[in-house]
Amino acid sequence: MRRTAPGAVCPVRTTLNVLGGKWKLLILSYLLTGPQRYGELRRLMPEVTEKMLIQELRELEADAIVERIVYQQVPPKVEYQLTEHGRRVQPMFAELITWGQGYRDRDRKLEDAA
Repeated sequence: MRRTAPGAVCPVRTTLNVLGGKWKLLILSYLLTGPQRYGELRRLMPEVTEKMLIQELRELEADAIVERIVYQQVPPKVEYQLTEHGRRVQPMFAELITWGQGYRDRDRKLEDAA
């Protein structure tokens, strides 16, 4: 097996650096359905702390995966949506969902057999 030289660019490492983290994939899965307000994301993910959600959103924004849209109104309204580049994760999510369902079904079959 060929090993990647230190400092060489590894596509898997790049993907993990951008999309890795406990909450980023879940955030992206909700944004695939369309723009979401911060409060909606908080309700969809009650187990994530406010600090962590803000941090993950900021990192996704810094990596140009998510854009933050601020509407000048009272009260202020902020939405998050995927950028064009961020929308390119959609085929990957289809595969992740298929894999996750298969894995979950495998666990059910093992439980039924026990």
